[in-house]
Formats: sequence, C-alpha cells, structure tokens
Amino acid sequence: MRQLDWIVLATTILFIVLYGMWKGRGSRNIKGFLLADRSMKWYTVAFAIMATQASAITFTSTPGQAYVDGMRFVQFYFGLPIAMVILCITAVPIFHKLGVYTAYEYLENRFDTKTRVLTTLIFLISRGLAAGITIYAPSLILSVMLGIDIWITSIIIGGLVIIYTTSGGVKAVNYTDFFQLIIVMTGMCIALGVALYLLPKEISFTDALSVSAVMGKLNTIDFSLDFRNRYNVWSGIIGGMFVALAYFGTDQSQVQRYLTGESVTQSRLALLFNGLAKVPMQFFILFIGVMVFVFFQFVQPPLVFNPVEVGKVKSGVRAQDYRQLEEKHNNLFQKKSEEIREYLQARHQHDDVRIAEKKKELQLLQQRYDAVRAEASNLLEENDRKSDTRDTNYIFLTFVLTYLPVGLVGLIFACIFTASMSSSSGELSALATTSIIDVYKRFIKREASEKHYLMVSRIMMAFWGLYGIAFAQYAGRMGSLVEAVNILGSLFYGTMLGIFLLAFYFKPVKGTAAFVGALSGEIVVLYCFRFTSIAWLWYNVIGCFVVVGVGIILSVFERTKTSDSLASS
Repeated sequence: MRQLDWIVLATTILFIVLYGMWKGRGSRNIKGFLLADRSMKWYTVAFAIMATQASAITFTSTPGQAYVDGMRFVQFYFGLPIAMVILCITAVPIFHKLGVYTAYEYLENRFDTKTRVLTTLIFLISRGLAAGITIYAPSLILSVMLGIDIWITSIIIGGLVIIYTTSGGVKAVNYTDFFQLIIVMTGMCIALGVALYLLPKEISFTDALSVSAVMGKLNTIDFSLDFRNRYNVWSGIIGGMFVALAYFGTDQSQVQRYLTGESVTQSRLALLFNGLAKVPMQFFILFIGVMVFVFFQFVQPPLVFNPVEVGKVKSGVRAQDYRQLEEKHNNLFQKKSEEIREYLQARHQHDDVRIAEKKKELQLLQQRYDAVRAEASNLLEENDRKSDTRDTNYIFLTFVLTYLPVGLVGLIFACIFTASMSSSSGELSALATTSIIDVYKRFIKREASEKHYLMVSRIMMAFWGLYGIAFAQYAGRMGSLVEAVNILGSLFYGTMLGIFLLAFYFKPVKGTAAFVGALSGEIVVLYCFRFTSIAWLWYNVIGCFVVVGVGIILSVFERTKTSDSLASS
C-alpha cells in the first residue's frame, strides 16, 4: 500500500477506537456496561446485529467463496426472515419480561442449574473459538500487507478491539457498529464499481452477467433435495432457519444486542429489519465476488492467490514443478479468454448454434482450469504439510491490492478492519457477560459491589480477547473462513436451540430430561460431522430434533414412573 492508503486506514481505525471509548464512557454498573441500560433505539440495535454478523470474514472470504463456488451460498440465508418473525413472537417478549442479562439465566428458572451450566459451556466454547476466526481474518490481511508474522498482527488487531471494548462495554460496541457498517457497505459498493469499471471497454454489464452465468457462477437457486449438498433451497430454508433461530435466539452475542433495546417493540423492529436486509446484503457481497471472477477472465490472475505459500514453493525443491503448472495455467487462461470473446460475439449476433457450442467449450476449459489449480494446491501441500493450501480468503485481497487505485485500497482495508473489530467486540462483550452472569456471579462471588463486578467484566473481556488471539493462530488451517465459522456454529447451535424449544413450548419437560436430551443431541451432531457426509446445515436440524425428541420421551417416561409409584402407594 502507498502512503495515502496507510493514512486512510490508520485514520479510520483510530476514529473508531476513540469514538467507541467516548460513546461508552460513564458506565458505573454492570447494567450500563453489559446492557447499555436497555436504552438503545431499534436502528442502532439493528445495525449492531448486522455488524456483529458481518465480520471481516464476510468481506474477505465471501467474495472468494463466490469466485470459487458461485452465488449458491446465498441460499444459506433463505430461512433467516422466517426465524426473525418466530423470535419476535417468542424469545423477545420472554427475555424482556424476565429482565435477564443472558439467555441462559432463563434456563435455570425454567429447568435447573445443570442445564444452565451445560448451555453456558456450549456457548463459551463455540463463541470463543469463533472469536479467534474473526480476529484471524484481518490479521491475515495485515500479515500479507506488512510481510510480518501473523502472530504479531493478531496481537495488534485483538489489542485494538480489547481497548475500546473494555473501556466502554456494550454501549461502545453498539455505537461503533452503527458507523462501522455504514463505512463497510460504502467501501464494498466502491469495490464493485471498480471491478466493473476495470472490465475491458467492449464488455458491458450484460456481457459480464452472461459470462458469469455460462461459467456457472450465477447458481443462486437449487431446488434439488440432496442432504450431501451444502447449499440448496431446502437446506437454506429449513437448515438456515434453524441456524438463525439458534444464533439469534440462543447465542448471547446476538441476544445481548436486542436486550439493549429500550422496549420489546424496539427489539422486534431491529430483528425484523435484519431479516429483511440480510439476504440482499449477502447477495450483494457474493455478487462482488462474481464480478471479480469475470474481471479475472480478461486479466490474468495468479495460479494461486496466497503469496506466502507461492513464495515457499518457488524457493523450494518443487519450484520447477510449480513453474510448469503456471505455464499450463497461463495457456488455459489465454484460450479461455479467447473463447469468452468468441462466445460474446456469437451472443451479440444471436447465433444460437454457435452460442451452445461455445458454452460447452468454455465449461470444459473451466474444468481443466480448476483441475490445474487443484494440482497446484496439492503441490503446495506436498512442499509443506503445514501450508494453507486453500486460497479462497486471498482472492478479494489480491484484487484490492493489485488493481484498486491509491486511496481506495486503504478505504477497502479500513472497511475490512472495522468489520472485524465490530464483530470481535460484540463477541467479547457477549463472552464476558456470560462469564460474569452465568459463572462468576452465580457460582464464585454471589454478593459483591457493582464496582467489583464492573472491574471483573473488563478483565473477562480482556481474557476472551487474548483467548481469541491465541486461537487465531490455528484458524488458517480451516479453509474458507466464511464456511468455517458457520460450520463451527452448526456443531453446537442445534443442541442449544433444542434446549430453548423445550423450555418455550414443552412445559412438562423438566431439567434432567432436557439435560440428557442436550447431551444426546450434541453426541449425534459430532458423530454426523466426523463419520457422515451430511451437509453441515442439516446438523442444526438433526441436533435440535434429537434434543427435543429425547427430552419429550424421557419426560413421558418420568411421568409414567411417577404415576405408577403413586398408584402403588
């Protein structure tokens, strides 16, 4: 990056940190620090909810996901609007009426202590690991930009988040999220505009859409019912709905956002706005990746987008093998580029026979092109078993660093960094709240001053920030980050959702039945993950049904046993 880019990046980050510290000042008790005194308007809460979801992963990995796999990932969000309506009817009024700090407080009132503790532990484990992934994404960028170890960049990013989160609590998080999301979406609009502007002059927007469709990147809707297929309409509506119900109904990082609303109405409006806006937002970000793909059909991309791993293989014993693959890649690119132009010419001439012929040729060329990239990935792994061979997370970064004009590069990276900071800060706030309310205040020190709890809350935020920094060192081995963070959540969300469904809708079910059901659901989900090819979106459905089913069966058995005992006495 050039000097102007660094100035834009540094100024934006400094503004966010100072703004967060200023807006969050004055918290004198844990209600103000952890729930912003329940004083937030719906639009501030709505933007905070969206910003907590839209981490740096969204803006680094999602365009790369579309580049590699097309638009079908958007189907993951199809169940979100339905889930928002359900939660507005059920969870929001219950949580507000009880005046809880966390969703898990409710479970002890409804069931018992062990069920609350189990759910709390599931949340702390899953969200703590996810915090590491959200810190890793911008750390990866900074590492590539500066050419320094990712351990150092993780400390820089995590440290900045810790500073303003521990200073201002959830109020600082919510207010900074509001501006961060505006900055991020402005930057992404600019990125799309630049991608379209840099296309060859003779290539129109319609041509770009046509090319992306022929190459299989506009695969937005898939109605096939295949449980091994990660993304189709059914996995999106059903599995995605269960993910959203679990995420927004049981995950404290989201529950805490709408608990800061000043009323039930304000919280409901925030969730409904998120349900309406999230799908178009994700479609837009994926579409940027598709347009970057089209751009790289006319401007030659690297064989592998990860410059660190390319540097390793070129300086190793497999350098010659890699150069041969690069030559194959270059030849295929030239041939594919020529075929695309011939296809567009046939399209402009309305020559249907030639159009069909060129479509087949292009699809075959793309398959050969993908095969060469797969060979390169295997070569990287053979050269270094510890290497990060999947370059999805580097595709959009390469485009930004190489082709955006000076100043805009800094703005895009500022967007990515602020997105990460907003998501990470929300996670740290939720982890700290759960640690204080559900663990420390419940089991360690039940009676203490507000000043004491406030101090421990800040310490816990710092602790979880350091935990996230530590786990960030492992996150690079998890492939596409946007998939990794959702897969990780799906290992736990079905179980958590099942527990809350039993609590809300099955009043005869008691604590022991819910506890055993939760353990059973988690075991089944982990078995599916380890030993089956079932797509991860279905883990949420499977886990939830096992928890509810086992809970109901045990509850019926307990009631029958109790009735028999009473009858015999």
